[in-house]
Amino acid sequence: MRGKEGNNLSGKHRIIFHLDMNSFYASVEQAHDPSLKGKAIAIAGNPKERRGILVTCSYEARARGVYTTMSVWEAKRKCPELILLPPNFERYRIASKAMFEILRSYTNLVEPVSIDEGYMDVSEVDMENDAVSFAKSIQERIIRELDLPSSIGIAPNKFLAKTASNIKKPMGITVLRKRQVKEILWPLPVIDMHGIGESTARKLESIGIKSIGDLANANPNLLKEKLGKNGVRLLNRANGTDNRAVDPESIYDTKSVGNSTTLPYDESNIEELEKVFIRLSKKVATRLDAKNLAGRSITIHIRDANWKNKTRSKTVTNRLYKEQEINQLALDLFHASWNGDPIRLLGVTVNNVYDKGESVEQLSIFNFEEHAKDEPILKLVEQLQGKFGEDSIKRGMKIKKKPSLESKTSFSKDFLDDHID
Repeated sequence: MRGKEGNNLSGKHRIIFHLDMNSFYASVEQAHDPSLKGKAIAIAGNPKERRGILVTCSYEARARGVYTTMSVWEAKRKCPELILLPPNFERYRIASKAMFEILRSYTNLVEPVSIDEGYMDVSEVDMENDAVSFAKSIQERIIRELDLPSSIGIAPNKFLAKTASNIKKPMGITVLRKRQVKEILWPLPVIDMHGIGESTARKLESIGIKSIGDLANANPNLLKEKLGKNGVRLLNRANGTDNRAVDPESIYDTKSVGNSTTLPYDESNIEELEKVFIRLSKKVATRLDAKNLAGRSITIHIRDANWKNKTRSKTVTNRLYKEQEINQLALDLFHASWNGDPIRLLGVTVNNVYDKGESVEQLSIFNFEEHAKDEPILKLVEQLQGKFGEDSIKRGMKIKKKPSLESKTSFSKDFLDDHID
């Protein structure tokens, strides 16, 4: 029952599914070890240390007041019988790949967006029954073959489908039509809207926008002034408008490469914090090298002992991929913004990444000597291009991306390598 290759972009009759696996890591562990079913379990980065923050937990644990991002000690206090497990990322990757293979057996128009969720455009699929029955058959097949629960949102666009899949969990199937937006979404606070985080919600509240309905009816110019292009985009989403196609090719797009770590103890020793930045910068540089990427900006992430989050960014002139440069920029940003409070988490991200083989580096007084040795090569390239044409030879070449050896988690997009032939 494979769908046609064409994608219906008219928006008039699109049928988009958003499939979200329920409590994915915990569910995979329960499927792997059936004795864990019906029990309160949680996956923690390091169950033996305070840095052990819960990555996810089963619905049995949630019923006892346990939730994702809760610390291990607090979770055990609320639920003494909680079973703590370390993450097994390879097991989760295998399950994820199997789940997406099931989705692709119905249509090629499948867009993975994280290890445990993705979109399907089933507009052209020849369904035997209605969309809800079709979604139920997919849901039941994933249970039958993988023993994993999921929720599916059904809507005419990606935003509404994503919103719908969150309405009923676990094992929910929800239809959300555009005409229902005013009734269902508008009364909700803006923080409940997909695509809006705490920072954006605060900015919106500062201009009197507290509900999704307020956002839907806001002045577009005011939103653009406050949030840029994203403000207008959010206005459209609040009105149920989203023209994005389900794009299987998006798995080839990497927009950022980053790494973060929760510290074993709240740390205020600058030498120890600088050591953390060295480790993070090395990991980011290694991943950039593995993918043959460079970036145009850097962001550091800081979370203090009171769970207050802060980010600082800087755009650079030349391509950014070397460990020393990443570390120095990260440290400069940190020293300029840190007030001495104890730190709980640090992160480093290189943004706006692109293939190094397609980049041109700006010469400056800091790097001209490095490039001077290339002058004879550049002259030779120009001579050959003059004789045989500009496309006859190009400086630099694309190198096949090397598989990353860094940890694979749902917080990075490395899992998407599994979907690339």
